[in-house]
Amino acid sequence: MAKVLVAHASKYGSTGEVAEAIATRLRERGLDAVAQPVDSVTDLQGYSAVVLGVALYFFMWHGSAHTFLKRHRRALEQMPVAVYGMGPIEDAPEHYTGAREHLDKGLAKHEWLAPVSVAVFGGRLTPERLRFPDNNAAIRRMGQIDLRDWDAIARWTDDLAEKLGS
Repeated sequence: MAKVLVAHASKYGSTGEVAEAIATRLRERGLDAVAQPVDSVTDLQGYSAVVLGVALYFFMWHGSAHTFLKRHRRALEQMPVAVYGMGPIEDAPEHYTGAREHLDKGLAKHEWLAPVSVAVFGGRLTPERLRFPDNNAAIRRMGQIDLRDWDAIARWTDDLAEKLGS
């Protein structure tokens, strides 16, 4: 049975919540999957595939995602890797396009990486949880936003299960 690590780089938890949902769905599809923050991953031995969740803050990758890819490059080169980005908090096509461009820009920094699948999902904004410098007045005025499309995440994960070895 394929063992999949769903690693996530998140600042406020939304990307981690999606990682948990992806791991659960992969288990339902017959894979052994576990979600874990990238900072706590010390070794990829025993895993046959990795799904990397990247929080996009103001269209930039959460830095720990880059560190994870650099630290585990040799192992990741030998297994299927999928990547999802969480980011848009405005529900407009150009925001999703922009987020995908920035996700791809970050991936380009790791030219050796050839993901089997890449996706962007809408993000979540919970102003009362934000810390400096993310808690500026303009962001607070936006109020609570949750653009995570759980059905789209499930469909992507179902397709991913095939690619990762179910």
